[in-house]
Amino acid sequence: MDVHASAPPQRLTDGFGRRISYLRISVTDRCDLRCRYCMSEAMTFQPRSEILSLEEIAALADAFIARGIRKIRLTGGEPLIRRGVPDLARMIGRHLADGTLDELTVTTNGTHLARHAEALHEAGIRRINVSLDTIDPDRFRHVTRWGDLAKVLEGIAAARAAGLQVKINMVALKGLNDDAVEPMLRWCAAEGHDLTLIETMPLGSVDEDRIDRYLPLDSVKRDLEQRFTLSPLAERTGGPARYWQVEELGVRLGLITPLTGNFCDGCNRVRVTATGKLYMCLGHGERVDLRAALRSGTPGAIDAALDEAMALKPLRHGFRIDARGAAPAVERHMSVTGG
Repeated sequence: MDVHASAPPQRLTDGFGRRISYLRISVTDRCDLRCRYCMSEAMTFQPRSEILSLEEIAALADAFIARGIRKIRLTGGEPLIRRGVPDLARMIGRHLADGTLDELTVTTNGTHLARHAEALHEAGIRRINVSLDTIDPDRFRHVTRWGDLAKVLEGIAAARAAGLQVKINMVALKGLNDDAVEPMLRWCAAEGHDLTLIETMPLGSVDEDRIDRYLPLDSVKRDLEQRFTLSPLAERTGGPARYWQVEELGVRLGLITPLTGNFCDGCNRVRVTATGKLYMCLGHGERVDLRAALRSGTPGAIDAALDEAMALKPLRHGFRIDARGAAPAVERHMSVTGG
């Protein structure tokens, strides 16, 4: 399928002059867990007939890479519950060999990682993020509603054995894991993982009021600085995290602060859903239908859709968690557009 216009396409740049170089692709909106801050216990997912094929996802990745995307992350839902994701990784990963893509990564909850770790490494993936909010088995089961921590730890061990660098993503939640940050930090240091803390975001309706769970990371950082030396690091991994070296533990700590420290001015990211909708901002509803452009078979249709998307990308999100009972910033759940 010819997805490019005849004229050389321009690099993706939005209306505010920001170069877009990072694409997150949700390969499925489904997940085998129901984390309390992310989903309702009873979820309605997209019909499988609406989901892009793996070949279509790879074709869209090709089109984005031709427009200057240098990093792609495969997400979900939980990406590894979709059959064939290692094959998709290989299809996209061929761009690593020819130098048109710098990095291909995956975000996973780890429950199926043990089965796929070697195949992901063979596809060219060298670094993955594992979402893990506690290392206490009972608390893990409570936060995820039915998750088995042992499976996740087995997956992390398999990833390390396969040669994958593991970063732990921990959503900071008041009353659920606020007392578990330091234990997680020490565990990551002992296991050789980086840790990134993330503020909960008001995406989709869940069964609890987010104001009861919102834990500002500026307060977490101040608390950690009472016990550890946090030295700022200049290095970045392409995403929104800011990093510090925890000197006493020899571990790198990242903070993603969409509410207490807005980072939108430097946004370099867009997201494609499993149904082919391109969202230019996690916190807004504007979207462009890439599936229609892809399936039209019209030369230049995808590039035209991408140009439209760049004109629609907003300056910043409108996330707020400051009022009890407030509606989420957007109705779609995080699992739709990927973490």
